[in-house]
Amino acid sequence: MTETRAEIRLATQELRNDLPFYTKVLGMRLDMIYPADDPEVAVLSGHGLRLRIQKGAAEAPGTLRILTEDPDSFAGGQRSLTAPNGTRVEIEDLNPPVMLPQTEHAFVVRRLADQAPWVIGRAGMHYRDLVPSRLGGAVIASHIRIPDGGPVPDMVHFHRVGFQLIFCIKGWVDVVYEDQGGPIRLHAGDCFIQPPEIRHRVLEASDGIEVIEIGVPAEHVTEIDHEMVLPTPHLRPDREWQGQRFVFNQSKSGVFAPSRLPGFVARDTTIHAGTKGVASVMVLRPDGHEARWTRHAGDILFTFVMAGEMTLEGEGKAPFRLSPGDAFVIPPGMATRYAEPSADLELLEVSLPGNPVTSLE
Repeated sequence: MTETRAEIRLATQELRNDLPFYTKVLGMRLDMIYPADDPEVAVLSGHGLRLRIQKGAAEAPGTLRILTEDPDSFAGGQRSLTAPNGTRVEIEDLNPPVMLPQTEHAFVVRRLADQAPWVIGRAGMHYRDLVPSRLGGAVIASHIRIPDGGPVPDMVHFHRVGFQLIFCIKGWVDVVYEDQGGPIRLHAGDCFIQPPEIRHRVLEASDGIEVIEIGVPAEHVTEIDHEMVLPTPHLRPDREWQGQRFVFNQSKSGVFAPSRLPGFVARDTTIHAGTKGVASVMVLRPDGHEARWTRHAGDILFTFVMAGEMTLEGEGKAPFRLSPGDAFVIPPGMATRYAEPSADLELLEVSLPGNPVTSLE
């Protein structure tokens, strides 16, 4: 096999001034230097990079970012340096903690009939934004579909998140997860909790597959893992990632019981237990009794209409008649009522933290 290398060229005016900085301060290795009598080119490598520092090169000074698990002990703890050749060097944490922004609470109603066109996102999937404001960056809620089924051009990857839900509302999709055995088929009504940084890969989907994906925070990194091969050889259903377990909940095994809302029953997807209270995910249906005005004392309360119709009433707001594909967010402390539900109404309710305290008006 033919060997191939890539290198980044940086300009310098005086090579002898740069070598001590790149080798001693940044800890890179000198691989090549020439000509011997009056060096004009030096090639160095380290931290996954190969640099060619060339005297008189035309490039303007660039920025070199070095990510390390211990930035305080790298380069004397400095976080920003400038090399003799003008290159800016930034030292950052290799695994920074996930930052959860303060929620900017708002009453949000997103109706399918008013929605802008779907956009094409990762792996060719179509995305529809259900909470455009992202509540100040606190959460992202996406309605995702794959119109044409078959193999999905996905790679083994993971997400640096605090919480992530995949709930199937139509069709089926096959996904394989780290330490969870072979491929798992998610059918309509089923859901996954993807713990922070669990490796996974979407394999295949039916025609017209649709899922709801909730992620906290809204902006989070998706990272490709080029080394891991799925499925992994070990089955570890009780393994935890940052305190959360992988959850695969099937609708066929669910039981409906009285919910936090009068007039509705709920199917608990066991996500409250799997995330140790980080979130709860419920499927709500009307029970034939009168709906009441209520207030919740949680943080984020997101609801998606999966089937049927209802009228969302909120204090100080005009009522909204909602149908399948519509979504809404209710801020804490706001009184609302889910009025005039059709007999076939089915709602997906996601709350963070889980099981918010609810009071009757």
